[in-house]
Amino acid sequence: MTWQTMMLGDVVTLKRGHDLPETQRVEGDVPVVSSSGITGSHNEPKAAAPGVVTGRYGTLGEVFYLDQDYWPLNTALYVTDFKGNDPRFVAYFLRNALRDLQGDKAAVPGVNRNVLHALEVQSPDPQTQERIATILSGYDDSVANNQRRIELLEEAASQLYSEWFPRFRFPGYEHTPVTDGIPQDWEKRPLARCAKFLSGGTPSKQRSDYWDGDIPWVSSGEMTVTRLYDTEHHISEEAARAGSNVVPPGTILMVVRGMSLAKESRIAVTTVNMAFNQDLKALVCKPGVDSSFLAHALLAERSYIRDLASDAAHGTKRLETPVLECLPVLVPPVGLQALFRDSVAPFDALRDKLHEENAKLTVVRDMLAPRLLSGQLRV
Repeated sequence: MTWQTMMLGDVVTLKRGHDLPETQRVEGDVPVVSSSGITGSHNEPKAAAPGVVTGRYGTLGEVFYLDQDYWPLNTALYVTDFKGNDPRFVAYFLRNALRDLQGDKAAVPGVNRNVLHALEVQSPDPQTQERIATILSGYDDSVANNQRRIELLEEAASQLYSEWFPRFRFPGYEHTPVTDGIPQDWEKRPLARCAKFLSGGTPSKQRSDYWDGDIPWVSSGEMTVTRLYDTEHHISEEAARAGSNVVPPGTILMVVRGMSLAKESRIAVTTVNMAFNQDLKALVCKPGVDSSFLAHALLAERSYIRDLASDAAHGTKRLETPVLECLPVLVPPVGLQALFRDSVAPFDALRDKLHEENAKLTVVRDMLAPRLLSGQLRV
Protein backbone atom coordinates (compact mmCIF):
# COMPACT_ATOMS: atom_id res chain seq x y z
CA MET A 1 0.00 0.00 0.00
CA THR A 2 1.47 3.32 -1.07
CA TRP A 3 0.37 6.85 -0.26
CA GLN A 4 1.57 9.97 -2.10
CA THR A 5 1.50 13.62 -1.12
CA MET A 6 0.00 15.78 -3.86
CA MET A 7 -2.39 18.61 -4.58
CA LEU A 8 -6.13 17.91 -4.56
CA GLY A 9 -6.17 19.09 -8.17
CA ASP A 10 -3.92 16.13 -9.01
CA VAL A 11 -6.63 13.78 -7.76
CA VAL A 12 -9.73 15.37 -9.31
CA THR A 13 -10.81 18.32 -11.40
CA LEU A 14 -13.66 20.37 -9.96
CA LYS A 15 -15.95 22.64 -11.95
CA ARG A 16 -18.69 25.06 -11.00
CA GLY A 17 -22.25 23.84 -11.59
CA HIS A 18 -24.80 25.24 -14.01
CA ASP A 19 -27.78 27.57 -13.60
CA LEU A 20 -31.21 25.99 -13.78
CA PRO A 21 -34.00 28.19 -12.36
CA GLU A 22 -37.07 26.33 -11.17
CA THR A 23 -39.11 28.07 -13.85
CA GLN A 24 -37.00 26.35 -16.50
CA ARG A 25 -37.12 22.84 -15.05
CA VAL A 26 -39.14 20.16 -16.81
CA GLU A 27 -40.62 17.22 -14.96
CA GLY A 28 -38.30 14.25 -15.14
CA ASP A 29 -36.21 11.79 -13.15
CA VAL A 30 -32.82 13.51 -13.40
CA PRO A 31 -31.64 14.70 -9.94
CA VAL A 32 -30.88 18.40 -9.60
CA VAL A 33 -28.06 18.77 -7.04
CA SER A 34 -27.25 21.90 -5.06
CA SER A 35 -24.79 22.56 -2.23
CA SER A 36 -27.24 20.83 0.13
CA GLY A 37 -27.88 17.72 -1.97
CA ILE A 38 -30.73 16.74 -4.28
CA THR A 39 -33.21 19.61 -4.32
CA GLY A 40 -35.34 18.81 -7.35
CA SER A 41 -35.46 17.10 -10.70
CA HIS A 42 -35.29 17.83 -14.43
CA ASN A 43 -35.76 15.94 -17.68
CA GLU A 44 -32.17 16.12 -18.92
CA PRO A 45 -28.74 15.78 -17.26
CA LYS A 46 -25.77 18.13 -17.40
CA ALA A 47 -23.24 15.62 -16.06
CA ALA A 48 -22.77 11.89 -16.41
CA ALA A 49 -22.64 9.36 -13.59
CA PRO A 50 -20.86 8.55 -11.41
CA GLY A 51 -20.99 11.98 -9.86
CA VAL A 52 -19.39 13.67 -6.87
CA VAL A 53 -20.74 17.08 -5.85
CA THR A 54 -19.76 19.48 -3.06
CA GLY A 55 -20.98 22.93 -2.06
CA ARG A 56 -19.43 26.24 -2.97
CA TYR A 57 -21.58 28.10 -0.42
CA GLY A 58 -23.14 27.43 2.96
CA THR A 59 -22.60 23.69 3.36
CA LEU A 60 -18.85 23.46 2.84
CA GLY A 61 -17.64 19.96 3.61
CA GLU A 62 -20.85 18.27 2.45
CA VAL A 63 -20.20 15.84 -0.40
CA PHE A 64 -22.77 13.88 -2.37
CA TYR A 65 -22.25 10.78 -4.51
CA LEU A 66 -24.59 10.02 -7.41
CA ASP A 67 -24.86 6.81 -9.37
CA GLN A 68 -27.08 8.28 -12.11
CA ASP A 69 -26.73 11.17 -14.54
CA TYR A 70 -27.53 14.50 -12.86
CA TRP A 71 -27.62 18.30 -13.08
CA PRO A 72 -25.20 20.13 -10.72
CA LEU A 73 -26.41 23.62 -9.82
CA ASN A 74 -24.23 26.72 -9.74
CA THR A 75 -24.12 26.71 -5.91
CA ALA A 76 -22.04 23.54 -6.14
CA LEU A 77 -18.78 22.19 -7.52
CA TYR A 78 -18.71 18.82 -9.26
CA VAL A 79 -15.99 16.46 -10.41
CA THR A 80 -15.43 16.50 -14.17
CA ASP A 81 -12.30 14.32 -14.17
CA PHE A 82 -11.54 11.57 -11.64
CA LYS A 83 -8.07 11.12 -13.18
CA GLY A 84 -8.22 7.36 -12.84
CA ASN A 85 -9.24 7.42 -9.17
CA ASP A 86 -12.13 5.40 -7.75
CA PRO A 87 -15.22 7.69 -7.86
CA ARG A 88 -16.76 6.32 -4.67
CA PHE A 89 -13.42 6.72 -2.88
CA VAL A 90 -13.20 10.30 -4.19
CA ALA A 91 -16.49 11.17 -2.47
CA TYR A 92 -15.13 10.08 0.93
CA PHE A 93 -11.70 11.51 0.17
CA LEU A 94 -13.11 14.93 -0.76
CA ARG A 95 -15.31 15.05 2.34
CA ASN A 96 -12.30 14.31 4.50
CA ALA A 97 -10.11 16.87 2.70
CA LEU A 98 -12.73 19.59 3.17
CA ARG A 99 -13.29 18.84 6.84
CA ASP A 100 -10.87 21.52 8.04
CA LEU A 101 -12.68 24.18 5.99
CA GLN A 102 -15.94 23.70 7.86
CA GLY A 103 -14.76 25.66 10.87
CA ASP A 104 -14.12 28.69 8.67
CA LYS A 105 -17.31 28.55 6.62
CA ALA A 106 -19.08 31.24 8.66
CA ALA A 107 -16.35 33.71 7.74
CA VAL A 108 -15.99 32.58 4.13
CA PRO A 109 -18.90 33.31 1.75
CA GLY A 110 -17.73 30.70 -0.73
CA VAL A 111 -14.84 28.59 -1.87
CA ASN A 112 -13.11 28.94 -5.22
CA ARG A 113 -12.31 25.67 -6.96
CA ASN A 114 -8.74 26.85 -7.52
CA VAL A 115 -8.32 27.13 -3.75
CA LEU A 116 -9.50 23.55 -3.36
CA HIS A 117 -7.26 22.34 -6.18
CA ALA A 118 -4.27 23.75 -4.27
CA LEU A 119 -5.01 21.84 -1.04
CA GLU A 120 -2.22 19.47 -0.06
CA VAL A 121 -3.55 15.92 0.40
CA GLN A 122 -2.37 12.33 0.62
CA SER A 123 -3.87 9.77 -1.75
CA PRO A 124 -3.32 5.99 -1.85
CA ASP A 125 -2.89 3.61 -4.75
CA PRO A 126 -6.00 2.41 -6.71
CA GLN A 127 -6.23 -0.93 -4.91
CA THR A 128 -6.26 0.75 -1.50
CA GLN A 129 -8.79 3.27 -2.76
CA GLU A 130 -11.12 0.45 -3.77
CA ARG A 131 -10.77 -1.31 -0.40
CA ILE A 132 -11.46 1.91 1.54
CA ALA A 133 -14.48 2.71 -0.64
CA THR A 134 -15.85 -0.81 -0.15
CA ILE A 135 -15.59 -0.56 3.64
CA LEU A 136 -17.17 2.89 3.94
CA SER A 137 -19.82 2.34 1.27
CA GLY A 138 -20.92 -0.79 3.13
CA TYR A 139 -22.08 1.45 5.97
CA ASP A 140 -23.71 3.93 3.60
CA ASP A 141 -25.49 1.16 1.69
CA SER A 142 -26.90 -0.19 4.95
CA VAL A 143 -28.09 3.28 5.92
CA ALA A 144 -29.70 3.78 2.51
CA ASN A 145 -31.43 0.40 2.73
CA ASN A 146 -32.81 1.24 6.16
CA GLN A 147 -33.97 4.61 4.86
CA ARG A 148 -35.88 2.92 2.05
CA ARG A 149 -37.54 0.66 4.62
CA ILE A 150 -38.47 3.71 6.70
CA GLU A 151 -40.08 5.32 3.65
CA LEU A 152 -42.02 2.13 2.88
CA LEU A 153 -43.30 2.00 6.46
CA GLU A 154 -44.36 5.63 6.25
CA GLU A 155 -46.16 4.93 2.99
CA ALA A 156 -47.89 1.87 4.51
CA ALA A 157 -49.25 3.97 7.38
CA SER A 158 -50.36 6.66 4.94
CA GLN A 159 -52.16 4.09 2.77
CA LEU A 160 -53.91 2.64 5.81
CA TYR A 161 -55.11 6.12 6.80
CA SER A 162 -56.39 6.76 3.26
CA GLU A 163 -58.20 3.43 3.17
CA TRP A 164 -59.93 3.88 6.52
CA PHE A 165 -60.81 7.56 6.47
CA PRO A 166 -60.96 9.39 3.13
CA ARG A 167 -62.26 6.19 1.44
CA PHE A 168 -64.40 5.16 4.46
CA ARG A 169 -63.31 1.51 4.28
CA PHE A 170 -62.63 1.26 8.01
CA PRO A 171 -63.30 -1.92 10.04
CA GLY A 172 -67.07 -2.37 10.24
CA TYR A 173 -67.86 0.16 7.49
CA GLU A 174 -70.31 -2.30 5.91
CA HIS A 175 -72.62 -1.98 8.92
CA THR A 176 -72.23 1.76 9.55
CA PRO A 177 -75.07 4.04 8.37
CA VAL A 178 -74.06 7.00 6.20
CA THR A 179 -75.88 10.33 6.13
CA ASP A 180 -75.04 13.02 3.59
CA GLY A 181 -71.83 11.16 2.75
CA ILE A 182 -70.60 11.02 6.38
CA PRO A 183 -70.61 7.83 8.47
CA GLN A 184 -72.67 7.78 11.63
CA ASP A 185 -71.00 9.33 14.71
CA TRP A 186 -68.35 11.06 12.58
CA GLU A 187 -68.11 14.85 12.83
CA LYS A 188 -66.54 17.55 10.70
CA ARG A 189 -64.76 20.01 13.00
CA PRO A 190 -62.45 22.99 12.50
CA LEU A 191 -58.87 22.29 13.57
CA ALA A 192 -59.36 24.70 16.49
CA ARG A 193 -61.76 22.17 18.06
CA CYS A 194 -59.26 19.35 17.55
CA ALA A 195 -56.13 20.90 19.04
CA LYS A 196 -54.79 23.98 20.76
CA PHE A 197 -51.84 25.84 19.28
CA LEU A 198 -48.58 26.61 21.06
CA SER A 199 -46.02 29.10 19.75
CA GLY A 200 -42.28 28.61 19.73
CA GLY A 201 -39.38 30.99 19.94
CA THR A 202 -35.64 31.45 19.67
CA PRO A 203 -33.73 31.97 22.93
CA SER A 204 -31.20 34.79 22.94
CA LYS A 205 -28.11 33.95 20.90
CA GLN A 206 -26.17 36.31 23.19
CA ARG A 207 -26.44 33.78 26.02
CA SER A 208 -24.04 30.92 25.28
CA ASP A 209 -25.37 29.02 28.30
CA TYR A 210 -28.79 28.94 26.65
CA TRP A 211 -27.33 26.84 23.81
CA ASP A 212 -25.48 24.32 25.93
CA GLY A 213 -28.32 22.15 27.17
CA ASP A 214 -29.98 18.80 26.50
CA ILE A 215 -33.29 19.85 24.96
CA PRO A 216 -33.41 19.47 21.15
CA TRP A 217 -34.51 22.72 19.47
CA VAL A 218 -35.95 22.38 15.98
CA SER A 219 -36.23 24.99 13.22
CA SER A 220 -38.32 24.89 10.05
CA GLY A 221 -35.30 23.91 7.98
CA GLU A 222 -34.96 20.66 9.93
CA MET A 223 -38.60 19.69 9.38
CA THR A 224 -37.80 17.46 6.42
CA VAL A 225 -38.99 14.19 7.99
CA THR A 226 -42.29 13.21 9.60
CA ARG A 227 -40.78 11.88 12.86
CA LEU A 228 -38.31 14.04 14.79
CA TYR A 229 -35.60 12.36 16.87
CA ASP A 230 -32.88 14.95 17.41
CA THR A 231 -31.76 18.32 16.11
CA GLU A 232 -28.56 20.22 15.41
CA HIS A 233 -29.04 22.65 18.32
CA HIS A 234 -29.85 21.95 21.97
CA ILE A 235 -30.98 24.46 24.57
CA SER A 236 -31.06 24.54 28.36
CA GLU A 237 -34.17 24.39 30.54
CA GLU A 238 -33.62 28.05 31.44
CA ALA A 239 -33.52 28.95 27.75
CA ALA A 240 -36.74 27.05 27.15
CA ARG A 241 -38.47 28.99 29.91
CA ALA A 242 -37.12 32.28 28.57
CA GLY A 243 -37.67 31.88 24.85
CA SER A 244 -39.41 28.72 23.69
CA ASN A 245 -41.93 26.03 24.54
CA VAL A 246 -41.02 22.40 25.26
CA VAL A 247 -43.51 19.79 24.09
CA PRO A 248 -43.61 16.07 24.93
CA PRO A 249 -43.22 13.07 22.60
CA GLY A 250 -46.17 12.61 20.26
CA THR A 251 -46.73 16.34 19.73
CA ILE A 252 -47.51 17.52 16.20
CA LEU A 253 -45.31 20.32 14.86
CA MET A 254 -46.28 22.34 11.79
CA VAL A 255 -44.31 24.97 9.85
CA VAL A 256 -46.37 28.15 9.63
CA ARG A 257 -43.77 30.62 8.36
CA GLY A 258 -40.83 30.64 5.99
CA MET A 259 -39.87 29.90 2.41
CA SER A 260 -40.68 26.18 2.70
CA LEU A 261 -44.39 27.03 2.70
CA ALA A 262 -44.07 28.11 -0.93
CA LYS A 263 -43.13 24.54 -1.92
CA GLU A 264 -44.61 22.25 0.70
CA SER A 265 -46.33 21.99 4.05
CA ARG A 266 -43.98 20.50 6.64
CA ILE A 267 -45.55 18.47 9.45
CA ALA A 268 -43.83 16.13 11.90
CA VAL A 269 -44.34 14.30 15.19
CA THR A 270 -41.86 14.55 18.06
CA THR A 271 -40.42 11.37 19.56
CA VAL A 272 -38.68 13.14 22.50
CA ASN A 273 -39.20 16.30 24.52
CA MET A 274 -38.45 19.09 22.07
CA ALA A 275 -38.40 22.89 21.78
CA PHE A 276 -39.08 24.75 18.55
CA ASN A 277 -38.66 28.15 16.95
CA GLN A 278 -41.14 30.84 15.96
CA ASP A 279 -41.62 29.46 12.45
CA LEU A 280 -43.50 26.49 13.90
CA LYS A 281 -46.67 25.81 15.83
CA ALA A 282 -47.22 22.87 18.15
CA LEU A 283 -50.62 21.20 18.11
CA VAL A 284 -51.76 19.66 21.39
CA CYS A 285 -54.79 17.45 20.86
CA LYS A 286 -57.98 18.15 22.76
CA PRO A 287 -60.05 15.41 24.44
CA GLY A 288 -61.62 13.08 21.92
CA VAL A 289 -58.88 13.55 19.30
CA ASP A 290 -55.94 11.13 19.05
CA SER A 291 -52.59 12.67 18.08
CA SER A 292 -51.64 9.79 15.76
CA PHE A 293 -54.93 10.12 13.87
CA LEU A 294 -54.64 13.92 13.64
CA ALA A 295 -51.02 13.79 12.49
CA HIS A 296 -51.93 11.48 9.61
CA ALA A 297 -54.98 13.60 8.79
CA LEU A 298 -52.79 16.70 8.46
CA LEU A 299 -50.06 14.85 6.56
CA ALA A 300 -52.68 13.73 4.06
CA GLU A 301 -53.69 17.37 3.52
CA ARG A 302 -50.21 18.83 3.02
CA SER A 303 -50.90 19.97 -0.54
CA TYR A 304 -54.12 21.68 0.54
CA ILE A 305 -52.39 23.36 3.49
CA ARG A 306 -49.59 24.58 1.21
CA ASP A 307 -52.17 26.08 -1.16
CA LEU A 308 -54.01 27.55 1.80
CA ALA A 309 -50.80 29.22 2.93
CA SER A 310 -50.25 30.66 -0.57
CA ASP A 311 -53.77 32.07 -0.68
CA ALA A 312 -53.63 33.52 2.83
CA ALA A 313 -50.05 34.75 3.00
CA HIS A 314 -50.19 37.32 0.20
CA GLY A 315 -46.50 36.81 -0.56
CA THR A 316 -45.33 36.79 3.08
CA LYS A 317 -44.90 32.97 3.25
CA ARG A 318 -46.87 32.89 6.50
CA LEU A 319 -49.89 30.90 7.61
CA GLU A 320 -51.74 32.76 10.33
CA THR A 321 -53.27 30.85 13.23
CA PRO A 322 -56.87 31.99 12.48
CA VAL A 323 -56.55 30.47 9.01
CA LEU A 324 -55.25 27.17 10.42
CA GLU A 325 -57.94 27.09 13.08
CA CYS A 326 -60.59 26.94 10.35
CA LEU A 327 -59.01 23.95 8.59
CA PRO A 328 -61.76 21.27 8.42
CA VAL A 329 -61.05 17.84 9.90
CA LEU A 330 -63.44 14.90 9.64
CA VAL A 331 -63.16 13.24 13.05
CA PRO A 332 -64.23 9.58 13.51
CA PRO A 333 -65.34 8.07 16.84
CA VAL A 334 -62.74 7.76 19.60
CA GLY A 335 -62.69 3.96 19.39
CA LEU A 336 -61.87 3.98 15.68
CA GLN A 337 -59.11 6.55 16.24
CA ALA A 338 -57.61 4.31 18.93
CA LEU A 339 -57.81 1.28 16.64
CA PHE A 340 -55.96 3.22 13.93
CA ARG A 341 -53.31 4.35 16.43
CA ASP A 342 -52.74 0.77 17.56
CA SER A 343 -52.58 -0.40 13.93
CA VAL A 344 -49.85 2.04 12.88
CA ALA A 345 -47.90 1.84 16.16
CA PRO A 346 -45.82 -1.17 14.95
CA PHE A 347 -44.87 0.81 11.82
CA ASP A 348 -43.69 3.72 13.97
CA ALA A 349 -41.81 1.41 16.34
CA LEU A 350 -39.92 -0.20 13.47
CA ARG A 351 -39.17 3.21 11.94
CA ASP A 352 -37.73 4.31 15.28
CA LYS A 353 -35.60 1.16 15.48
CA LEU A 354 -34.27 1.64 11.94
CA HIS A 355 -33.47 5.28 12.68
CA GLU A 356 -31.52 4.26 15.79
CA GLU A 357 -29.62 1.66 13.76
CA ASN A 358 -28.76 4.27 11.13
CA ALA A 359 -27.48 6.63 13.81
CA LYS A 360 -25.12 3.92 15.11
CA LEU A 361 -23.93 3.01 11.60
CA THR A 362 -23.20 6.66 10.87
CA VAL A 363 -21.18 7.08 14.07
CA VAL A 364 -19.03 4.05 13.26
CA ARG A 365 -18.51 5.18 9.65
CA ASP A 366 -17.51 8.67 10.76
CA MET A 367 -15.03 7.23 13.25
CA LEU A 368 -13.46 4.96 10.66
CA ALA A 369 -13.34 7.40 7.74
CA PRO A 370 -10.61 9.82 8.99
CA ARG A 371 -8.36 6.91 10.03
CA LEU A 372 -8.83 5.08 6.73
CA LEU A 373 -8.42 8.21 4.63
CA SER A 374 -5.24 9.30 6.42
CA GLY A 375 -3.58 5.89 6.21
CA GLN A 376 -3.59 5.46 10.00
CA LEU A 377 -5.72 2.37 9.63
CA ARG A 378 -4.25 -0.05 7.10
CA VAL A 379 -6.49 -2.12 4.84
